[in-house]
Amino acid sequence: MRKSIKQNNKGFTLIETLVAVSIFSVSLIGILSVLGSGIADTNYAKRKMTATYLAQEGIEYIRNVRDTYVLYATSLTKGWGEEDEEGTFINKIKKCNLNGNNEGCGINNSVPMTQGNFIFKCTSNEKCNLSENNGNYYSNGNNSSTDPDSGFIRRIWMEETVPGAEAKIFSKVEWKQGPIDHDITFSESLFNWTE
Repeated sequence: MRKSIKQNNKGFTLIETLVAVSIFSVSLIGILSVLGSGIADTNYAKRKMTATYLAQEGIEYIRNVRDTYVLYATSLTKGWGEEDEEGTFINKIKKCNLNGNNEGCGINNSVPMTQGNFIFKCTSNEKCNLSENNGNYYSNGNNSSTDPDSGFIRRIWMEETVPGAEAKIFSKVEWKQGPIDHDITFSESLFNWTE
């Protein structure tokens, strides 16, 4: 004799549905969390790479000033020189030495480097903020630009390690990402190769 088995297919219960939705939600939150941290890491890497280039550019500007003052000596640019000599490379960048306020100097790359305001002292009012225009970063020393602030601050300073022969140049770029302050500092020794 054959018995027929009656099957009971009434669908999901409310509890089963809630469990399935919960599992799906937890999986989705995990995926979104990984994506969010990946985007944040990508933005940090992009900002750090930009800061690295800006710090190196600061060193290159000062090297260019040294070369201009030494190679093309004029009444305004008188070579390497001593700190107390007007118009010399050392005199030009000695104002970038740090004091207790960690000020340093900025570079106004919109004027010729032989002008007095090419290198300017950063003060509490003038933080050496860099503006951005079509991917070009610059500072003009008065922060009155109509271009947007890039979020980067570049400070340059010098330590004369061997008077008359060697100067160590530092270029520090700072930026803020979220609540965290970041910075990167490059340094290079420049030599008086004319002697």
